[in-house]
Amino acid sequence: MTDVVSPGAYGVLTEPSTLKLQRLLPGPVERIWAYLTDSDLRRQWLAAGQMDKKAGTPIEFVWRNDELSNPPGKRPAGFPEEQRMDSRITEYEQDRKLSFTWQGSGDVSIELEPKGSEVLLTIVHRRLPDHATLLKVAAGWHMHLDLLAASAAGKERAPFWDGWARLLKDYEQRLPA
Repeated sequence: MTDVVSPGAYGVLTEPSTLKLQRLLPGPVERIWAYLTDSDLRRQWLAAGQMDKKAGTPIEFVWRNDELSNPPGKRPAGFPEEQRMDSRITEYEQDRKLSFTWQGSGDVSIELEPKGSEVLLTIVHRRLPDHATLLKVAAGWHMHLDLLAASAAGKERAPFWDGWARLLKDYEQRLPA
């Protein structure tokens, strides 16, 4: 796997505390939707957690980033082996849009748009509380989306923590305070 990132893969600020990332993924849209909503598929690229498929319901995300790739890379100091976050689904439109709260740092919307045989996935993470959180979240979403792209394409996933650390440095340069 190479470190080459396709154009547009880096997140951009659409407002001072709003991050937007996009990826073009192999379709169909129903398959990518399953990667968002099925706990077993989602745990391959982001976090596990059973989900009731309707707005207003709680969801607990369970991150085990060491399990996302083999090898996982070196986990940075201060990051636990497992992290849990209570969230609530705020929008659920089958095969199109999933929005949820993000404990301590705003809310997230994920939208899918069919583009021929591919799917445009757009993540918007709003109300990030400070610059340090923004950088960690940007590197995290970016790396998680790289893993989703690899999983959806049936390719090998890059070491999560090594990629995250590299991307954190990239975002420090791209999104200065």
